[in-house]
Amino acid sequence: MPPGAGRAAHGEEGTASVELVAVVPFLLLALLVAAQIALAGQALWSASVAARAGARAALVGGDASAAARSALPPAMRKGAHVEEGIGAQNGGEVSVRVEVPRLVPSLPEVRVGARSGMEAGDG
Repeated sequence: MPPGAGRAAHGEEGTASVELVAVVPFLLLALLVAAQIALAGQALWSASVAARAGARAALVGGDASAAARSALPPAMRKGAHVEEGIGAQNGGEVSVRVEVPRLVPSLPEVRVGARSGMEAGDG
């Protein structure tokens, strides 16, 4: 170590700790935002699966609304909005809208939705 290097570094003890404390809130905020975006994606995917299940039920003459709701996760069923019979062709379409779960209750309500339709011969 060069002479005087020990004295120069002496004034910087604890700087890394202070910088870490300053950065932690931003890291937590980034984590919260990423988790909220993941929840929105999961809600959109669930709405899509439910709309497809409802369209299948409508095609075979079943209750599209009940099929769509049962395809949703239990936490999303209560606030789900299911519309059936959009379009009059072979069972029509089923539209499902669900509320995105919020990690922070003070965030505004956001709803996502999906629409699916099937005709005879579709898988």
